[in-house]
Amino acid sequence: MRVVVIGAGVIGAACALALVERGAEVVVVDRVGVAGETSSRCEGNLLVSDKAPGPEADLAVASNAMWRALAERLDADRRDGRPATEFEAKGGIVVAFQGGEAALERFAAAQRATGIRAEALDAAALADAEPHLSSEVAHAVRYPDDAQVQPSNATQALLAEAMRHGARLVVAEVTGPIGGPDRLAGVRTSTGAIPADVVVNCAGPWSAEVASRLGARLDIRPRRGMILVTTPMPQRVFHKVYDSDYVGAVGSGDAALQTSTVVESTPGGTVLIGSSRERVGFDERPGVAPAAAIAAKAVRLFPFLERTMLLRSYVGFRPYAPDHLPVIGPDPDVAGLVHATGHEGAGIGLAPATAELVAHAVLDAPTELDPTPFLPSRDGLRETA
Repeated sequence: MRVVVIGAGVIGAACALALVERGAEVVVVDRVGVAGETSSRCEGNLLVSDKAPGPEADLAVASNAMWRALAERLDADRRDGRPATEFEAKGGIVVAFQGGEAALERFAAAQRATGIRAEALDAAALADAEPHLSSEVAHAVRYPDDAQVQPSNATQALLAEAMRHGARLVVAEVTGPIGGPDRLAGVRTSTGAIPADVVVNCAGPWSAEVASRLGARLDIRPRRGMILVTTPMPQRVFHKVYDSDYVGAVGSGDAALQTSTVVESTPGGTVLIGSSRERVGFDERPGVAPAAAIAAKAVRLFPFLERTMLLRSYVGFRPYAPDHLPVIGPDPDVAGLVHATGHEGAGIGLAPATAELVAHAVLDAPTELDPTPFLPSRDGLRETA
C-alpha cells in the first residue's frame, strides 16, 4: 500500500514511522520541510497532568508510556547527524494559590481514580522539590509521569528513522486531489502528482484548508500561543511547574486571549515560560499583551524571574478542535482520506498513540486503543462543520 502523509510535523513524522514499519510505502509531503511550523514552536510537553478523566487522558497515558520506549530507541540508534530527542522524565508539579486548593485536589483525585499518578506534596516536600518556588503557593500535586522532549529534535529523529526504513520526503505544497469527489487516488502538489492508496492529513492548524483542497470538510482552527525564553542560567526550576489555571485554559473554547503560568528549564540552561491561547486566525503579530501577561504570572510563581533577561519569544499556531478532542481516523465522506490532527497543544505528547491509531485505520494494524472518541464522524465535531 502506498500512503501519502501530508505534514512533516511531529504527528506526520510519527505516522510515517508507524506506517512504514508496518510495511507501507510512505511519501511525506510538507510545504516547508521537517518541523517547520507548530512542532518547532512549542515546549515539547508529554503531559498527563493536564488531562481530565476521559478519552484524551486515556490516550495521553498510553502515549506517555510509548514515548519512553520510543525516545530510548531513537537516541540509541542515532546516526548521520540525527539529533537527540532530549527526553527528560522530569515530572510535573501543578500548584494552586490561596483559594484554589480544593479545586486542584478534586481534579487530582478524579485523575487518581483512573490510574494517573498524582501525589499531594506538603510544604516541606514542595520546598525540597522546587526551592525557588513562591511561598504564596498553597497546595501542590506532583505528577511523576510528566516528561518533555526537545520538540524539533524529536520530530527530526522520528522522520529520520522513518526515512531509514524507506519513507521519502517531498518538499511541496498540496494543491488538490487525484481521483473523483468520493475516492482519493493521491494528491497533486506544486511539484507534481503523487498517486496513493490512502492520504493522511497531518497538516496541523492548516488541516481544514488541506481537507478542503481534497474535497472534505473539517472544522480545525488555528489557536495562537506564545512562549518566552530566558537567557541560560544555572538550573533553578527542576520540574515542569504550572498553575492549575492552565487546565482551564486548555479546555476553554473562548477565542479571546487567555494566559496561564507554565515554567520549566531546558538542558541548555534556558527557562521556557508560557503560555497563551487566542484564536486570531493566522495573525503572527501578537503585540505585547500576551508577553506582559505571561511574564507577570510567571514572576508570581517564581519571583527570581523578575531579575532574569529574556533571550527571545516566539509564537506558533496549534490545531484546535471545537470539542477539544483530537481528530483521528477516516474521513466520513471522502474514501481514502484519513485525518490525524486537532491535538492543539498536546500533539507532541499524543504523537505515538495517534500514529498507532492511524496505522490501525490505514492498515488494520492491531491496537488496544479505542479509536471511537476521535473519529472525524463524531457528532461533537460534525455539528460545528
